[in-house]
Amino acid sequence: MTHSETKPYASTRLAKFVERRILELKAKKTQSTIASEAGFSQHNMLTSIKLGNSKLPLDRVPALAKALEVDSAFLFMMAVEQLGGDTTELAIRKIFGTLVTENETAWLEEIRKASDYSDPSLTSRSRAALRGIFGK
Repeated sequence: MTHSETKPYASTRLAKFVERRILELKAKKTQSTIASEAGFSQHNMLTSIKLGNSKLPLDRVPALAKALEVDSAFLFMMAVEQLGGDTTELAIRKIFGTLVTENETAWLEEIRKASDYSDPSLTSRSRAALRGIFGK
């Protein structure tokens, strides 16, 4: 068996994110606590997701997001990526539009306030200014 057969989701953003987030929370709670808070009856399921052996079931996203103390829309987007195939992601975008996290919503609200709710278009100048904030 090849590595990709035993760990088909190891290279996904979600697996890497979960692993990093568990480490970040280490001072506050154990991986076992996170698994319990997420409602995993078998704590090895979280290990399996973290290592890329298993994908995160979509119905577990809200509870795991709460346990990891992250935005559920952010985690959901990564879980959808694990499903593979652009058709699922496309269907979700057609139904729900662009998914927006709480942090992104805060950015949008600030843009609205700063522009006096004028619905400004994204110009090359404003795009450059925004990218500059992130060092791009």
